[in-house]
Amino acid sequence: MAVDILIGLQWGDEGKGKIVDVLAPTYDIVARFQGGPNAGHTLEFEGTKHVLHQIPSGIFHPHIQNIIGNGVVLDPIVFRTEMQKLTDRGVDAAKNLFISKKASLILPSHRVLDRVSEEALGSGKIGSTLKGIGPTYQDKIGRVGLRVGDILSDDFRECYNKLLDRHRSIVKFYGQDLDIAEQEQAFFEAVDYLRTLQLVDTEYMINNAIQNGKRILAEGAQGALLDVDFGTYPFVTSSTTLVAGACTGLGVAPRHIGEVYGIFKAYCTRVGSGPFPTELLDEVGENIRQAGREFGSTTGRPRRCGWVDLPSLKYSIMLNGVTQLNMMKADVLTEFDTIKVCTHYKLASGELTDQVPHNLETEKLEPVYVELPGWKVDLNKIHLVEELPEPFKNYLTFLEEHLQVPITIVSVGPDRKSTLKREAVTA
Repeated sequence: MAVDILIGLQWGDEGKGKIVDVLAPTYDIVARFQGGPNAGHTLEFEGTKHVLHQIPSGIFHPHIQNIIGNGVVLDPIVFRTEMQKLTDRGVDAAKNLFISKKASLILPSHRVLDRVSEEALGSGKIGSTLKGIGPTYQDKIGRVGLRVGDILSDDFRECYNKLLDRHRSIVKFYGQDLDIAEQEQAFFEAVDYLRTLQLVDTEYMINNAIQNGKRILAEGAQGALLDVDFGTYPFVTSSTTLVAGACTGLGVAPRHIGEVYGIFKAYCTRVGSGPFPTELLDEVGENIRQAGREFGSTTGRPRRCGWVDLPSLKYSIMLNGVTQLNMMKADVLTEFDTIKVCTHYKLASGELTDQVPHNLETEKLEPVYVELPGWKVDLNKIHLVEELPEPFKNYLTFLEEHLQVPITIVSVGPDRKSTLKREAVTA
């Protein structure tokens, strides 16, 4: 049986959590393969909003096994709080949650390193969520980090102190002190809690499941345009957010990949610094922000908003081998008389291109738009695909013709019930 993968195609915040929740009932396993508490996957059902940061979005379905893979960086403090919230809501998360022993640990000192390095960048800051993600991945690549399996060793404290000394010297280089006494207590209490859970070699678990015909859904965090290799570097995250990241982040061979669901909004958003060709710094952008409640589920920061960008979408589709597209937040654009779609970039030379340049930050380009009629109908009240207004159907057709991938799911509201499944045929 193949592993299906769900990927964000923009700069994150596309609504992946909702789609995982919608698709999850048909799967036996849902697995997170990269990222950490910088991700916020929002699910809304039965009038309640749930935000998951490190736990897979299949956790609300009791028949599903949920895996935190080796590619994830895990903050024990945030994780314990998240588990407690689930318990308070009557969810026995520990029963069906499995954590890779090879997942990297975020220490309190990683958060300090994140902050001081970001401060040192000044106006050139990356826009980090300051959750310690980058420094943890740096330690992983530098082969000095600690992993979940290490907490089972008798010398864990010794290994922790050795890494802490390393971090202290780095912080001192920035002219600051490493004061984490209060956070350390919470960290070791959370580590004690972590030891009570199912810590396993998840790569064997997943491959055994594949051999036994189980259906697996791999859940990505952030978005393709934040990928450390192919994103808008250096304004990217520290992990591989593409389909390839599921192979290394779970221990799955490429030949086992099946469907690839590409998630995108009917418009674009971005949090933090970095290039954003279709960004709207006007009343239209603010209207999209307010209508879409575009504020970070993890940080609360207002998201930058703009029209949908087809060159970047095609780029993400190409890199991930997307087989199905899922459009989110179509209802947000209800009030607009016309909808703009960026089909090309105009370079400084005057040349038109539908390819993403090497460096969007330094390349002087203008988005080239096509205007389409708006639909002026409250899509949130629509429950059947056949009831969708013609202008909106035309919008979907226009996108499919350019992207050459069918849009099989359209989200018209935050609740899991506000999800329309459609048959679509590419041109």
